Amino acid sequence: MKILKKENILLFICILILNIISLLNMYNAPLISSIYENVFYKQLIWFTLGYIVIFILYKLKLNKIFHYAKYGYILSLLLLLLVLFVGKSTNGAKCWLSIFNFSIQPSEITKLFLSLYLIDIISNTKIKSFKDELYIIIKLVIITLIPSILVFLEPDTGAIINYLIILLVVIIYLKLNKWWYISFGIIITIFITLFLILYFYNPEILINTLGTSIFYRMDRLINLGNGYQIENALINIGATNIFKFNINKIFLYIPEAPSDFFFAYSIGNFGLSCGILILILLLIFNFTLIYKTTKTSNSKYKLFIYTYLGILLFTEIYNIGMNLGLLPIMGIPLTFLSYGGTNTLINYIYLGIILNFSK
Repeated sequence: MKILKKENILLFICILILNIISLLNMYNAPLISSIYENVFYKQLIWFTLGYIVIFILYKLKLNKIFHYAKYGYILSLLLLLLVLFVGKSTNGAKCWLSIFNFSIQPSEITKLFLSLYLIDIISNTKIKSFKDELYIIIKLVIITLIPSILVFLEPDTGAIINYLIILLVVIIYLKLNKWWYISFGIIITIFITLFLILYFYNPEILINTLGTSIFYRMDRLINLGNGYQIENALINIGATNIFKFNINKIFLYIPEAPSDFFFAYSIGNFGLSCGILILILLLIFNFTLIYKTTKTSNSKYKLFIYTYLGILLFTEIYNIGMNLGLLPIMGIPLTFLSYGGTNTLINYIYLGIILNFSK
């Protein structure tokens, strides 16, 4: 097949426009705070590295990438352990390792290797009986639970949800007996109900169990509230015009504008039309990936796209919903737009693998 398939060109056009939107906003970021002084150049470096990674991955033979995924999974666990001891702490969370003047986020690296490893496991498992189903479920849950516990200690709630999404997509793809899915639903319902009962009627138990820091992060997730950041984000969206072009000035101060609140920040800089454009580009990107799954009979490749789509849909819906005040604030970046090196690079690696298998 030719390298430049129509759907691949469409994916690149979407990413390129999203990257340009990102860089235009990063150019304004130093006006928010001096801590964002170099984010434009850093983001440009990450995007450039991303395209280089895609090119390299496309040229490599990745037929054994799933087979070796377990070693990447083990490496990611070691990085998660390391970050707990020598990690960089920001906003009460110890999620980053500092290397020279850059920070890497091991929880993002784990996301990629967990996808690959779980897919490799189920592709090498033959399910013929209830015992086989029980064995594979326990194995998948334990492998997902280990990094989830380590990330919970940081804490990084968004990463844990991503791991659970990957697990859920893989288990659904297995097409197990329907009673397994009913049982999962009941267990999750009981867990959430118990948590809410303790949260509202006996929070001391949760504080003693989770610790004060983690409890108050959970408290922020449950309560939407009217925090300073979300109020300014909503004003940024509500008070803007259809078309704007703010360069070297910002409409309203939002502390986490280049990262978690990029959507609202972008609308404040370039108008509601920019927000609409972002939504259209993300939709085109997602549907193009879905189209790719219909054009392949390779189960590993198809499932890999499904796990990535699950992560994408969650991050897009949650981040935009959070910016609109519809969901609680959580550290969820907007794909190919928000500032963040590791998250950006991991997304390019996902895409590089997808394009390689579509050859």
